[in-house]
Amino acid sequence: MGKREQTHQRILDAAVRVASREGLEALTIGRLADETEMSKGGLFAHFGSKESLQIEVLGYTSEAFHTTVVQPALQLEPGLPRLRKLFERWLSWLSRPEVPGGCILLSASSEVDDCPGPVRDAVVAQMRSLLLLVVKFARQAQEQKQIRAELDVHRLAFSIQGLLLSFHHSHRLLRNPRAYEHARAAFDELLAPVMT
Repeated sequence: MGKREQTHQRILDAAVRVASREGLEALTIGRLADETEMSKGGLFAHFGSKESLQIEVLGYTSEAFHTTVVQPALQLEPGLPRLRKLFERWLSWLSRPEVPGGCILLSASSEVDDCPGPVRDAVVAQMRSLLLLVVKFARQAQEQKQIRAELDVHRLAFSIQGLLLSFHHSHRLLRNPRAYEHARAAFDELLAPVMT
């Protein structure tokens, strides 16, 4: 990795910290210049605009999510083990200490939900992709005859997403010490009636 790439990586790491703590909208070239002690001109050369910076941070976060959450799940056999691993890794992702404000993708979902434009489009694309991944893993569980064939896997994915959002709220905002326990139990309760 060359010096420019190393600098770009350092900037993105700082940008993720800012976006996590203060939100995607707070992520400006000026704010990042303060955080990294770089000139605005130097940062502008890397990103060009606030919007480009925000979109790149979303992409960077999505890649990290894939490495940290999705890839470990893909190491397991298709079906419920893979779905459960995805859920467990996702819980861990939502509580990572290196991102003090929580998941940027979830925060950005609330931040830009009523703001049309490329940043919202990037968030929507990434969140849809994650939801479809849950659907795919649930379908694989159906193919393995681990959950009922007539189950609406889209509704199951909706419910799993709801558990993750509830965990994020309970763990991050309410500081509930039993958030993990509740999330895991709720996941088991969600799957128990649909398993074959």
